[in-house]
Amino acid sequence: MTDAVIFDLDGVIVDSEPVWEEVRRAYVAAHGGTWQPDTQRRLMGMSTGEWSRHLSDDLGVDRTAEQVAAEVVEEMARRYAERVPLIDGADDVARRLAGRWPLGLASSSPTRLIAAALAATGLTDTFGATLSTEETAHGKPAPDVYLAVAARLGVEPARCVAVEDSSNGVRSAAAAGMRVVAVPHGTYPLDPDAERLAAVVLPSIGALTPEVVAG
Repeated sequence: MTDAVIFDLDGVIVDSEPVWEEVRRAYVAAHGGTWQPDTQRRLMGMSTGEWSRHLSDDLGVDRTAEQVAAEVVEEMARRYAERVPLIDGADDVARRLAGRWPLGLASSSPTRLIAAALAATGLTDTFGATLSTEETAHGKPAPDVYLAVAARLGVEPARCVAVEDSSNGVRSAAAAGMRVVAVPHGTYPLDPDAERLAAVVLPSIGALTPEVVAG
């Protein structure tokens, strides 16, 4: 029985992972750091505090974690002001499901960027609860953000369906006890362990029908 649907934002509703990678990769290069082959995969799902510390402490960027967070998010906000890269059809899917279930949003994006993305896509009022991992103790793959959004919706986690694209996101929602529908990004495929945690793996967000949600 499904009582609510909780979406991730980046990679599910907006195609922002390539933008995040481009912005952070350029930032690391500009500030004396070294981008590693697995950096983007590791950063996906991290909270702002976690990824800014990773760039500062582990990749050798010559800025404090606080400076990294402020400057990278400022550049992301500038990009969003030009264009929010909505995934084709994701807004229609969210509205269709909102006609049947309460929707939540559990995102690793900063609160400021969540608000900008939802406003630009006209989805602000579609979600009954939205939360950034900025406001939780741990980012994904920890379950904190999914548990908190379920609590805000007043729904048991086990009666929620989570919609995720990344391996850390799938791990997070599964750890919260939710049924996970994965919609992997073509550029960032799921790790085998994460794929096994997903109840369903879809080729695109357009395939997320009420029937899939209902199971």
